[in-house]
Amino acid sequence: MPEPATIRSDFTYTIVRKLAEGGMGSVYEAHQHGARGFIKKVAMKIIRQEYARQQLFLENFIGEAKLVADLIHTNIVQTYHLGEFDGVCFIAMEFIDGINLDQLSQQLSQKHRQLPIELAIFIASRVARGLAYAHAKRDRDGHPLGIVHRDVNFKNVLVAFEGDVKLTDFGIAKARGFLRDQEGEVAEGKPDCMSPEQADFKVTDSRSDLFSTGVLLAHLILGRDIFKAQNPEASRQRILNMPIPDFRSLDSRTDDRLNTILQRTLARPLSERYQSANDLLHDLEYTIYRAGYGPTNETLGRFVRELFDFRQFID
Repeated sequence: MPEPATIRSDFTYTIVRKLAEGGMGSVYEAHQHGARGFIKKVAMKIIRQEYARQQLFLENFIGEAKLVADLIHTNIVQTYHLGEFDGVCFIAMEFIDGINLDQLSQQLSQKHRQLPIELAIFIASRVARGLAYAHAKRDRDGHPLGIVHRDVNFKNVLVAFEGDVKLTDFGIAKARGFLRDQEGEVAEGKPDCMSPEQADFKVTDSRSDLFSTGVLLAHLILGRDIFKAQNPEASRQRILNMPIPDFRSLDSRTDDRLNTILQRTLARPLSERYQSANDLLHDLEYTIYRAGYGPTNETLGRFVRELFDFRQFID
């Protein structure tokens, strides 16, 4: 076959069931069919009907697909295909057989269990690892894309039953040349997980995602979101004004090192916060591996499978 060559092939998908509702679209489990009986399970995000004809939403839906197409990393949900059927756009993505952190939190609460602190740190470290890759991503000409996820929260972090941690949903991400946004005019993101810059309608950079990762880590440790209030505006005000607690007084498992990490991650002044996801990743990994051994994907997977009584994978 000559190089380069063009191969044309039609994709056929069968929708199996709805998995979740998102801001711009619904996510379904689907089967991708190929030649000679080939079938692959995928997740399919389909733009919601009420947004399908709104130009900004459509452009951002397509922009999300193009943005994440080349984000190929073990801690980011991979995108396979952007398609269109009967005028409706969809994105075919990696199917994660597992749960999101919101479901994990609910299951822990229902079973009166506590997430081991080393697993909480491990999950946050994998999120930081995915963010470090996304933040450093460049286009094909070598120019920085300037990606900021802007929506790091419990529903957008998936844990496979095998233990892989995956960051998903770049639907409101900011990146040069891919998505249009109204930053400075509207506050994008989940109110109790956004950074102070987001909550204050200011321009964000990669450090915004690190604050959100700190919110996520604190929630995993404490079993509650310290910034969540009765309504979005009250949550936004907490993000802006609530004193950051000494986490050693809230959970006896939190030592001086971990408390320092949390304080630095949740620092409101940008100059006092971690300056890169790589720096945060280093400190989180040092905390759990400094003794020479710590949690792995298998450790987390075993815990989640047991918690959800997922017998298919129980050792």
